[in-house]
Amino acid sequence: MGNILISGVNLIKEYGTDFKTRALNEVTIDIREGEFTSLIGASGCGKSTLLNMMGALDRPTEGQLFFNDRDFSVMSEAELAGFRNRSIGFIFQFHHLLPEFTVLENVLIPTWIESGTVNLKKEKRAIELLETVGLKDKIRNPSGNLSGGQQQRVSVARALINDPYIVLADEPTGNLDSESTEQVYELLRKINAELGMAFLIVTHDRHIAEKSDRIIEMKDGRIISDYHSGDRTPEAIWNQIAPVNCKYRHREGEGGCGEHRVCMPGTGRTKC
Repeated sequence: MGNILISGVNLIKEYGTDFKTRALNEVTIDIREGEFTSLIGASGCGKSTLLNMMGALDRPTEGQLFFNDRDFSVMSEAELAGFRNRSIGFIFQFHHLLPEFTVLENVLIPTWIESGTVNLKKEKRAIELLETVGLKDKIRNPSGNLSGGQQQRVSVARALINDPYIVLADEPTGNLDSESTEQVYELLRKINAELGMAFLIVTHDRHIAEKSDRIIEMKDGRIISDYHSGDRTPEAIWNQIAPVNCKYRHREGEGGCGEHRVCMPGTGRTKC
């Protein structure tokens, strides 16, 4: 297991003045180097708020955040902006590509922000990343001419261009169909394995989350569960995801659906 990369201690986030809403309630969390972690929970539970804290996009009302033991609270806004661009990659539900720019230019934007100039070494790196995400033949295409899944893969390459320590993704497949969703997650896992880069992904899809190394579940601004998927038996995983994902009524006393015959390996169960 890698060293601690980002650490949050007793994080509280409140919005409003006269009437305060507490989005995070004394959350303590560590993210380690090389971990592939999913952050799950119902809408409004604080997932995106916590992700924004971890990415230095927002400051906590109370509590402390550290990146490699560096305290975020002592950094100015300008220092935080530079830190984010150099050290953290971001993938959002909407790809936020500039349609008038080519695929290659969109990937290079973070490098232009950092240096203000075209860097041939970074351009070579961008082409390598586009090859990694399967889009080397599209580098000169306007980004607006790509499919939704292809555009999200461009945003993945853009998140990696400055070789960040960690990539933070907020519902990165929320706008994609099921096939594109699987392709994007397989790509993220491949990058995690090959580059050793840490990932923290917000998702509402427990089925996808269970493919992660670690799953953190939130409710009402608190972490209620934090475990590594390898520590759980296939039976335990099935009993948790079946009631959520099966569209048929479950038979009393069974963890699976009697309507289908797709076996869950190692459980003897069936699933939708």
